[in-house]
Amino acid sequence: MNAPLQNDTFLRACLRQPTDYTPVWLMRQAGRYLPEYRDTRAKAGSFMGLATNRDYATEVTLQPLERYELDAAILFSDILTVPDAMGLGLSFAIGEGPKFAQVVRDEAAVAALAVPDMDKLRYVFDAVSSIRKALNGRVPLIGFSGSPWTLACYMVEGGGSDDYRQVKSLMYARPDLMHRILQVNADAVAQYLNAQIEAGAQAVMLFDSWGGVLADGMFQRFSLEYSRRVLAQVKTEHEGQRIPRILFTKGGALWLDEIADAGADVVGLDWTANLGRARAQVGGRVALQGNLDPNVLFAPPDAIREQVRSVLDSFGNPQRADGGWDGHVFNLGHGISQHTPPEHVTALVDEVHAHSRRLRQGA
Repeated sequence: MNAPLQNDTFLRACLRQPTDYTPVWLMRQAGRYLPEYRDTRAKAGSFMGLATNRDYATEVTLQPLERYELDAAILFSDILTVPDAMGLGLSFAIGEGPKFAQVVRDEAAVAALAVPDMDKLRYVFDAVSSIRKALNGRVPLIGFSGSPWTLACYMVEGGGSDDYRQVKSLMYARPDLMHRILQVNADAVAQYLNAQIEAGAQAVMLFDSWGGVLADGMFQRFSLEYSRRVLAQVKTEHEGQRIPRILFTKGGALWLDEIADAGADVVGLDWTANLGRARAQVGGRVALQGNLDPNVLFAPPDAIREQVRSVLDSFGNPQRADGGWDGHVFNLGHGISQHTPPEHVTALVDEVHAHSRRLRQGA
């Protein structure tokens, strides 16, 4: 049995329920900017050695919570575990990012794709259970996956890309093949997220990191449609508890209305969006997450606090004039940079809590 939750502020904000302050967590909060993470990574010997070891994954997930008053933990893993389980051979070279030994670019490679046996991802689910136990009810645990489109980008390109030439060429030349890749990815991701929920994840997030590279029209057909397919299959409840689902599309603010209708409880926004306008636009359909520019964290602490207040002021008091609540989860507009001074994060977290309390008091 898991311990009862002591701080459910994050879950309440996701579900647009009253909160005493705005909760905060950070994308990539467990990572290379923390010296303790670098020490654990050195012990593990490699990134995958870290991600596939239950004890190491638990250790690094909890490290930022020892330093900062964060309101949620996020599973330490990688968005590319699902295509790795499909047999594409994931590896990480120092300074080069992820690489796949096999790429998916022709009919034979696409025909060979299938939803993987979830037992190949047992290390992820074991880590979720271990982290949940180690948290001991301190804060909720978020599970996650890459979106079908974002996974497809890596599978077709064979790694990261500057221009997405291979994946876009396939999409335009052979949309039938691209749809097949995305269907398999969507069904695999849904099973993967459901297994994380069963293992103990209390919320799940879909990272559509590369949805914003698509043209209007193509985004809806090749990214959003398949995020929608995932969300339609992911559990909304487990063991009597509501499981919020978060959808984050980097560069997706121009499609906010359509993303808000995709089936998620929370829509993540990058730093190019105006939170106040976004709140008015979604009109209580979903909660919002975001959206401080990660590079603000290189400024002095006073400037960080000023920018935090600006984001919170843009959203405003989550309690509406009619007495209802709109949800806001404070986050960065994308992942925290590995070069971020750890002490600067303290200024961010503390100011989110202090200023959001003032906003609720009408100060």
